[in-house]
Amino acid sequence: MLYQFLRSATWAPTIALSWFWGLGFFYAIHVTLTYGWIGFLAFALPNAIGLALFGWILGAPGRSPEKIATTIQGPYAVLFLVCQFLAVAITIFGFAAYAWMPLFGRDTVLGLVMLVLVACSIGHAIPLRRIKIVHGVALILGVCAGFVLLAGLATESHGSDVPLSSLDERFYGLALPSLVGFLLGPWMDVQQWQRAVEIRREGASVRVAYATGAILFGGLLTINALLASAAGLGEPVVSFDGLPGAYAAVAQATARSHVAGVTVAFLIWTVVAAATTIDSFYGATRWLMTAITTRSNSPLLAFVPSSLVSSPIWILLAAFTAAVAATQLNLSLMYLMVPFATILVGGAACLVCETLGASRRYDPVLSYMIGLAACLVFLTGYIQPNWAYLAIAPLIGLVGALPMVTELLGWGGAPAASVPQATDEAAAKPVVITVARDEAIASHGFDGQWFVLSLIPTYDDTNSVGNVYFANYVRWVGKARELFFNTCMPDFDLKSTDFYVLTKTFQHDFRREAVEFEPVSVRVRIASHNRKFVTLAHEIHSEINGLLGRGEQSLMFVDSVQYRPLDIPRSIIEGFLPYWPKSSPHAASAVPGPLGANSLSA
Repeated sequence: MLYQFLRSATWAPTIALSWFWGLGFFYAIHVTLTYGWIGFLAFALPNAIGLALFGWILGAPGRSPEKIATTIQGPYAVLFLVCQFLAVAITIFGFAAYAWMPLFGRDTVLGLVMLVLVACSIGHAIPLRRIKIVHGVALILGVCAGFVLLAGLATESHGSDVPLSSLDERFYGLALPSLVGFLLGPWMDVQQWQRAVEIRREGASVRVAYATGAILFGGLLTINALLASAAGLGEPVVSFDGLPGAYAAVAQATARSHVAGVTVAFLIWTVVAAATTIDSFYGATRWLMTAITTRSNSPLLAFVPSSLVSSPIWILLAAFTAAVAATQLNLSLMYLMVPFATILVGGAACLVCETLGASRRYDPVLSYMIGLAACLVFLTGYIQPNWAYLAIAPLIGLVGALPMVTELLGWGGAPAASVPQATDEAAAKPVVITVARDEAIASHGFDGQWFVLSLIPTYDDTNSVGNVYFANYVRWVGKARELFFNTCMPDFDLKSTDFYVLTKTFQHDFRREAVEFEPVSVRVRIASHNRKFVTLAHEIHSEINGLLGRGEQSLMFVDSVQYRPLDIPRSIIEGFLPYWPKSSPHAASAVPGPLGANSLSA
């Protein structure tokens, strides 16, 4: 029992630090100095409790984080990616505007870029199970630096007594958005999903890991609240809206301090908090995007390397640009925090409901439109201020999740009908085709999406009993497949190709037998595909006895030098494009019919 607890608790540092982004780091300072200790608790408790509840729900017995993550990665991908974008933008903006610029002025871009590159390198090179060790060491270093900084600031007269409470209308209005945003926040953070999956894979307890992580996270926030108390209000940073903020109070106190080591301690404390968020972002985003692209059938992946599509670098560049723009526009941290309590809450609530068992009724477009309306209401109430506008904004954002919430609570009607899936029996229903009869041995060509080879067995194809020998059915399917390839890719040259097509699996279900001189048609079509494999379905029909058999084969592609598995080559996609199944995103708008250029020909 003790071993299991310790094994689970080793995940606490990386859980706490991955959630200790610019939002929690600098807002803890601001809210303590602006609203007092009651204000700090109103911010910190929902934040830590939301983290613990995420682990408690996802780690319930019989619930598999990995299976749930696999199911929701695609439908909620935009939610996860927007959250990651905002998390990194908040982190970069916060540390630039409220940590390094007060110390070094505006000549901090090079240092900030170096920090981001080093953190991303760690996230790229080290898997999560080892990052948790790195974060454990970083946590010890950061906490020691935090206490050194606290002791240094406390020896000088910067500090002021933080009141128990200093509440105003804006604080009362922010109470509900803080509660909603922080309780739902971990659900939209793919960093936490990745950790829950890895914790379960390791055999540790998700509940114990997140409970200890939440306690540790609360402790980190408390350190910043104590630093705020020791630093004092300083000179508030006034944003473009005319509202003062105390986010940079600790950095300002550090810049004024004459105590040796205080600046170094502050830099270590802030760098640890920033780097452990950015490396977590990089690893988790790549984990998500790799999973999505692996299952994707998009033809774009045949032209663009999947590693480039799944790279977090694009989101990182967008976040860096947004952070620079926010700095130039003199925004406050609040404007980057708002989406977590408005725009994204509808999708996050749907995600929670689906995890708890509700059927999926998530409409992302509707949720985001409602969320944008909620965001406008929030900003109106924040600037005025108007506590009612602030309080109602997250409730408006939750409207998009009402169908799933009411179903979960048993208040709604019947669940939304699921999309009917085609059964094997329906898929196997013979397709009536018209093939031009030719008295020659064989004719071939396309009839819609089917490639048809017509032939007449002879004595050469039969066994001693007079029936067609079983292996010849397989040979005929192979012949039809090669003619199919030749029709789709007439310029393919085996001597100069840089890839080979291999048969991964082959399956055939025998139904009836044919005899010599019984006209037979062998039909082949593309049944399905993913990034690496194409499945061909085949049917063999007799003009006399009907269906003789059916089956399928799976094709894979390897390079012609080292036989290394490849994604579906571009030339294959281009050649097969008119004949993908209609359900495929590759399907052409018009499939050549029997009278087209590729119609049946002798």
